[in-house]
Amino acid sequence: MAPPSKPRSSRNPDLIRGIGKYSRSVIYHKRGLWAIKEKNGGVFPKHEPKKKVEEVEEKKVKWYPADDVKVPLKNKRKERPTKLRASITPGTVLIILAGRFKGKRVVFLKQLSSGLLLVTGPFKINGVPLRRVNQAYVIATSTKVNISGVNAEKFEDKYFSKKADKKRNIKEEAEFFEAERKVKTKLPDEKKDDQKAVDAALIKAIEFVPDLKTYLGARFSLQDGMKPHELVF
Repeated sequence: MAPPSKPRSSRNPDLIRGIGKYSRSVIYHKRGLWAIKEKNGGVFPKHEPKKKVEEVEEKKVKWYPADDVKVPLKNKRKERPTKLRASITPGTVLIILAGRFKGKRVVFLKQLSSGLLLVTGPFKINGVPLRRVNQAYVIATSTKVNISGVNAEKFEDKYFSKKADKKRNIKEEAEFFEAERKVKTKLPDEKKDDQKAVDAALIKAIEFVPDLKTYLGARFSLQDGMKPHELVF
């Protein structure tokens, strides 16, 4: 341990409040000011002041916008890939908790670059097509399907993107929605063929496991007396 530091004491301690022990001349010699004067020809050295940087005055703008202009804040957050839950692996059967297919059981194929999960019913068994799902809205079960025969390399986020329409006027929007009610958008034949190819490979693997086809076709729901915290999926 380092030795305790001594408290600092003044060169001229007070005898009583306002009266020092030594006179000004004694303190002058104690501080060695006489030696500094002697070195510089009997005069204290003078230091030239630092040059001040001339500040350029900015011209004040007479005009200013009537409304406050919002300046976007800098986003310093770095994008990180979404971490996949340990319980979700390729081939895991998931239960969808929200949306159009709430309560349906689906097969997990892979995680996309956006962090969303690529799942399918298959469509032929329970009507769930190839779609993206957020992992926050699924329950992972202990049931798994062998998906080694399924080729899902083609499916990325761009595959599910839709063409953005141009902005329309109110009249054009009203006409558009009326026409949309009459004519339903058709799914491209290419996507239908992709769904059939995935379903064919999945169903082959599902048929090897007894009762798995019935399990995927049944909708999950809670009944009276069932305790969710005691359920094992």
